[in-house]
Amino acid sequence: MDTVTRTVSVRPAEDHQVVDWRRKMSDHIAYALLIYTALQIFVTIGALKTKGTSLLPYLALVILVGAIIPACRRFERRWTSLTAVQAMDPELEHRFHRDRLALWLLAIGLPFALTALFKGLALAFA
Repeated sequence: MDTVTRTVSVRPAEDHQVVDWRRKMSDHIAYALLIYTALQIFVTIGALKTKGTSLLPYLALVILVGAIIPACRRFERRWTSLTAVQAMDPELEHRFHRDRLALWLLAIGLPFALTALFKGLALAFA
């Protein structure tokens, strides 16, 4: 009788994909800054525009975009300080999702909140 030799591949019980949380957070921060800036340009500047050729809306845009950078840097610093082993730890997934949610709420919500604030101030002092 012929015997057949089989090669059996052994897989771990759980098929985890290795994730570098540092890189993922850095990507989210970059995209969040782009979205935040675009929203500032199209939402907030529209609310700030005054009749005439005032440079105030554009100065406000520069200040508001510059103000978000330290907040984003704080998120990034938390993740870039991880070692290579820590950055691949699946236990950090919950923390990553929490920080990602906070980042996106800030990036999307802040332009609308500032617009509401500016419009409210304009109505109060008009």
